[in-house]
Amino acid sequence: MSVRSRKLVRLFFASLFIIGSVVVWLAFGQHGFIHLYRVGKERQACEQRIKKLVEENQALFDEIQRLRTDPEYVEHVVRKELGFVRENEIIYRFQETKKPETGPVEDGKDNTSRKGGKQ
Repeated sequence: MSVRSRKLVRLFFASLFIIGSVVVWLAFGQHGFIHLYRVGKERQACEQRIKKLVEENQALFDEIQRLRTDPEYVEHVVRKELGFVRENEIIYRFQETKKPETGPVEDGKDNTSRKGGKQ
């Protein structure tokens, strides 16, 4: 190999190394493409959260306006959340009954628990 061709090979590998280093730096560097992708994903998540919070804020604002202007809604909220009743009004409270638990079926028998102790 001649001196000139060796210099060209060296120049080729040196330029390949420099170009490779720049590509690696652009991809993985502090402000590289991967970082930009992550920041973009984070920004998108933040925008979705902001949109959700704006909707929630608007719903709360609407409820405040309704509480200020709608006496029937105020009465509904007071009755529901504070348990208030009108004068001469009777509240009936019923206990919830539990449904019988059913177990796995073994040997063709239903293992539903019944009162009386027999199955």
